[in-house]
Formats: sequence, structure tokens, C-alpha cells
Amino acid sequence: MQKNFDLIIRHATVIDGTGAPRYSADIGIVGDRIAKIGDLSLSSSKNEIDLQGRVAAPGFIDAHTHDDRMMLSDPEMTPKISQGVTTIIGGNCGVSLAPMPRPIPDPVTPPLNLLDDEGSWFKFPTFASYLSALKAQPATTNRAMLVGHTTLRVAVMDDLESAATPAQIEQMKVLVSEAMQAGAIGVSTGLFYEPAVAAPTEEVIEICRPLKEFNGLYCTHMRDEADGVMDSLEETFRIGREVGVPVVISHHKLIGQKNYGRSDETLAFIQKSMAKQPICLDCYPYAAGSTVLSWSRAVTSARVIVTWSKKLPEYAGQDLDKIAEKMGVSQEEAVEKLLPAGAIYFRMDEGDVQKIMQFGPTMIGSDGLPHDASPHPRLWATFPRVLGHYRRALGLFSLETAVHKMTGLTAVNFGLADRGVLKEGAYADLTLFDDDTVDAVATYENPIALSKGIEMVIVNGEVVWDHGKATGARPGRVLSRPLTRV
Repeated sequence: MQKNFDLIIRHATVIDGTGAPRYSADIGIVGDRIAKIGDLSLSSSKNEIDLQGRVAAPGFIDAHTHDDRMMLSDPEMTPKISQGVTTIIGGNCGVSLAPMPRPIPDPVTPPLNLLDDEGSWFKFPTFASYLSALKAQPATTNRAMLVGHTTLRVAVMDDLESAATPAQIEQMKVLVSEAMQAGAIGVSTGLFYEPAVAAPTEEVIEICRPLKEFNGLYCTHMRDEADGVMDSLEETFRIGREVGVPVVISHHKLIGQKNYGRSDETLAFIQKSMAKQPICLDCYPYAAGSTVLSWSRAVTSARVIVTWSKKLPEYAGQDLDKIAEKMGVSQEEAVEKLLPAGAIYFRMDEGDVQKIMQFGPTMIGSDGLPHDASPHPRLWATFPRVLGHYRRALGLFSLETAVHKMTGLTAVNFGLADRGVLKEGAYADLTLFDDDTVDAVATYENPIALSKGIEMVIVNGEVVWDHGKATGARPGRVLSRPLTRV
């Protein structure tokens, strides 16, 4: 047995990320790997942590983020490491910072403005140049990146209200191939958003053709999560079948009161379809979503909170109805005065949220928007909320299942080798927490707040978060899927 380690975590309750029952053990780390799990009472280390029975779990993997810019502009990544996240999946909803081989439009086309409303960060002509920047300035977290379909459209097309021409599709395919060769893990779409609504299914299929060669994924914010949700699921699965790659349904939900309760229908269809092709899905643990502000979304919501406004920043964090009253105008007129802006929309059923979260194959993703002035609390609190509110308080699932949904399941679905599990030889990404106290603190009214119970976070063998503070270490790496060519 190895006697000396760089770090020993003693007396841990090990939740290994596979869904297997917990057990007690010590964990020995050498370099960036877990070298030994077991009784290390006869071993020594220059650094030791005594958990006294508290939990050691794999570092959480955020299955759905918009952290593309934050990794460069704020690489400490405090909203993520403070809640135990050690790896993020970026470039979602069709929105990525790269490639942008020509000047970005002014004003920045929504929803690309969720990453940068000024446009200065859309400066990477190729995906390789973006990944090079991430490698040159490491963040605290690991990251695996998707290339966004809407970004591709903005990069190639002048008229976003039309379908792409065959020549434009070929240009986008070249950009997809370049991104995959550089290390992207797949393509994401945001067919729900205006710049991509005009893209027919066939356009998406053709643009995604290079994915199969590079073992890539197709991830989608579907065209419709409301009345037409079943048609959108059909479209999503068709794209996956015709391209020949796994699909990821981003932040699965049902929007609008008349669709409340339809998760029984959608989950049954997803389960049936999983038997025929590779399908994954994620969700966030809230009944309110957040994206760019529009009247069409606001008018169908029970409540709307403005998260940012470029023209009137003083209204960030306030309810739209109160803003309209202060302005002395209708809510629709208030929206026009605030644009461009973002908002939180309350238009989901809590029962559906819980059923989707309980569904065995569902991963956890925050969908947080780090550049909002008053963000949705999911940015800071998603993972502790699952552990505290939904697991401990409501008892939706066991601790082992909750951790699996945040770690091992996500690593397998995204092809992240030796991540998401605590086993000998795996990368030393760990989150150490107190199961009795872990919980969200951030709320809609106070959205920027450190969660409770996350004691230490380790990325690639280095401690990045220690009892409420970042350590300054930035050992995060760019991760890719295995390049299995066919």
C-alpha cells in the first residue's frame, strides 16, 4: 500500500456518484488523481482533512450553463465552486462565444446578449482560439464546451428571419467541423429563440452532420416547451436519429397553465424513445425560468422579475408590474422601455418540476445566467437546493440518487472520462459537505448568496474552496469527449 499522499481525506462518508450505497473510508490523493480509497490509518500526508463522518462526493457537474464568458472575465467562478460544482457544460441553448469570424452586430442579437450585451467578448474567430484562451487563463472549474447554432447563424447569415441557404449551411458545417476538431463536445440549439425559429429541422440536421464523425452530442433548448412540446420532442429525436448522435433535452419543463401536469405524458414518451436511441435530459430545481425579456413571455407568466436592463439598470431585481406602476404605463409599454433586458418568468408547475427531477435519467443543470445584475437564484443555489430542499426536506430521492444525478450520470452522458465518480484512478474532483445542513440560501429576492453546508471543493487534486472562501487556485481544464471517428 502506498504510504505517502499529497492529501488524505479521513473518516469520510463516501457517496461515490454511481448511485451505490454510501460507505465509510479514507481517500488518498496523489497529484490530480485519487490514488487509494480505504483504511489509510497507517499512511501519512502533508495535508489532511478530517471529515468526521461528513460526506465526500464527486465534484458536481453542472449539465447546463451559460458560463462561457465568466470563465474568462471572472475565472474564480465563485457562484459555481461555492455550491460544489467542479465541472461545467457551456455553450448551451445555441449560444456560444465562438466562432465569430466577423464583427458581432450592434446591438448584440438576443439571446447572444445573455453572454455579453456589449459585444466585446465575441472576439474569437474560431472555436480553437476560444479554447486556447480558456487554456491560457485557467478557471477554477473544468469545462466542456458546445458550439451554438444561433452563434453560427449570426456568424454566417445577414437575414436571421429566413432559413439558411445551402451555401450558408455549408459554411456552418465547416465551422462545426473546426469546433469539433478543436475540442468542442457537440452542437447546441436554441430553436425557441427568434434568431433560430426560422431554421427548419432540415437545416439543423445538415449543420449537425459533422457530429457523427467526431462522436459529438446534440443538445437543444427545444422549439416549444408549451403547447407543442410533444412535436418538439419528436423533432429533437428525429434530429438525433438522422445525424446518428445522442441528444440532450435541455432544462426539460412544461410552460403555461394549460400544460401543467403534462410531465406524465412527456416523460413516458421520453422513456419509450430512450429504448430506441440515446437520449439524455436535464432540469433545474425551480418552477421559474429566466431568459431575455419579451412581452410574449411576460404576458403568459404569473409573475415577472426583471434581471437586467441595459437602458434602465436601476430596475433590476424588481417585479414588472411594480415597474409599470412606477413608470405610469402598461406592462407591455414598460417592457418596450426596458429592452434590451432579461427576466425571470413564473410559468411552471411545481408538481411537474418534482416529477421531472425524480425521473431516473434526469441530470441536474443550473441554467444560471452569471451576467444578470439580479440573477435567478439557480445561478448560486441549484445543487444545494437539490440536496437540501428536494432530497432532505421533501424526500424525493436518496442522497445517493441525488449525488448520482449531479455527478456520475452527467459524466457518462457527456463522455467525461474518469469524472463524476470517486474511485481509484479517477480525477480528484470532490465536494465535501455536511448532509445535515447543506441547502440553498439564495432566493428570488436575495439571489446572490453563498449556500450552506458546502465545506470544501477540490478540482484536479487542488482545494479551490475552503469553508466559505476561494483559495485562489485555478486548476480547471478544458475537457473533451473521446474522438471516436466512424
